[in-house]
Amino acid sequence: MPGPLDPEAVSSLIQAAMKSGDKLRLETLRLLSAALKNAAVAKMGELSEEEAVAIVATQVRRREEAAKEFENGGRPDRAQTERLEADILREWLPAQLSNEELSGLVDEAIASSGATSPAQMGLVMKALIPKIAGRADGKTVSDLVRETLGRLV
Repeated sequence: MPGPLDPEAVSSLIQAAMKSGDKLRLETLRLLSAALKNAAVAKMGELSEEEAVAIVATQVRRREEAAKEFENGGRPDRAQTERLEADILREWLPAQLSNEELSGLVDEAIASSGATSPAQMGLVMKALIPKIAGRADGKTVSDLVRETLGRLV
């Protein structure tokens, strides 16, 4: 991660991108800065590191979804741009969990929540989400929890 996710850090990187002439990084960082500032205004206070990481993860997910839509629409050039922006934003995310690490955390969350069936998936996710914030894709996590709970029945 380049540094703390605060407006000053992002602003200094925006200035560096301006000086270097990297237009894609510049525009991506400007959008990130705006998203962080808007969230801080909505919260009426400073964002915690976890909240900022969640915003970055959302921005990455939006760009990945947009890339898929552009591919489906026959616009591979725009899809590539969206993927490059997502890569720039990923620099701000913590290291992603491996499948083994994620499986271990899912098993721990199931054990600690006492869940025994897929109907109790919410309990497991509630225990799991704080441990994996920004370090794993939500869909992947929910699929793994559902699969693991399904094997218990």
